[in-house]
Amino acid sequence: MRVSRHVVEARQRRVAELLQRHRYLGIADLCKEFGISEATVRRDLAFLEKSKLITRTFGGALADFNLRFPSFRQRRGVGTAGKLQIARLAHSLLRPEMVVYLDAGTTLFSLAELLRDNPVRPLTCVTSNLPVADLLSEIEGVSVHLLGGQILRRQSVLLGEEACLSAKFWKFDLALLGAEGMTREGVWNSQQVVVELQRGVIAQSRCKVGLIDRTKLGHTAPHFLGGWDLLSGLLTDAPAQALENEGISSYMTDINHILAYIQPSVEPGQNSVDPLAVEVEKESEESDLTLPTSLL
Repeated sequence: MRVSRHVVEARQRRVAELLQRHRYLGIADLCKEFGISEATVRRDLAFLEKSKLITRTFGGALADFNLRFPSFRQRRGVGTAGKLQIARLAHSLLRPEMVVYLDAGTTLFSLAELLRDNPVRPLTCVTSNLPVADLLSEIEGVSVHLLGGQILRRQSVLLGEEACLSAKFWKFDLALLGAEGMTREGVWNSQQVVVELQRGVIAQSRCKVGLIDRTKLGHTAPHFLGGWDLLSGLLTDAPAQALENEGISSYMTDINHILAYIQPSVEPGQNSVDPLAVEVEKESEESDLTLPTSLL
């Protein structure tokens, strides 16, 4: 049955409105919402992308927020002193032999610059941040791996379902994560697709640390990543009193508290044994195939 043009246009306007509200929606979500087929959804998304209202991704679409998002170059020049302070704290957490996830954002680029000048090696860095990957690839002894996904030009990042699937193949000693807001409730970010990737990385990480500058304090964003119990710690240039006033516990910014996740304390007389390494050893006895620990 042929659907009249005004019905199609009304549905496409509704799709655009939903994307403005949710920032990101998958094809399955849109099929369920409107009771239409995947083929119809894809035609609607193609029309909206041609109209420059959305950005299509693998398995869904982003609102025009992507088109209005400040470019990497624009964000790079904002709050540079604070970002450098946070980057120095993050650099102090790095240890040779680590497998580290570096999130999107310009604060992580500041960390990459510090690593270039003061390498920690050998080091395995996994990222969706294109400028960070490009810079780190120049450093001898640093192995760089990009997650899969669709390139979003203004964010200079790879995102989408493919990136989430790629993250599941890794085990991270340390994940360094950005955000657009932090309140007493927890951490917030700009897009659902960003939050989904971060949650996937967190699930694969021993130590999860937020790198969030003072301008984000007391602000929310469209999507809630989670409460503070989701993270192992917080690196920020926000004053301690300002954090306390917001209701963020001081132990979140305690470097020794964070390091406890990276270097678990060992009781006298005990051996320092990594349970993951034990599992790998057991499996290696049963199989001739040997994989890097970070990919198990």
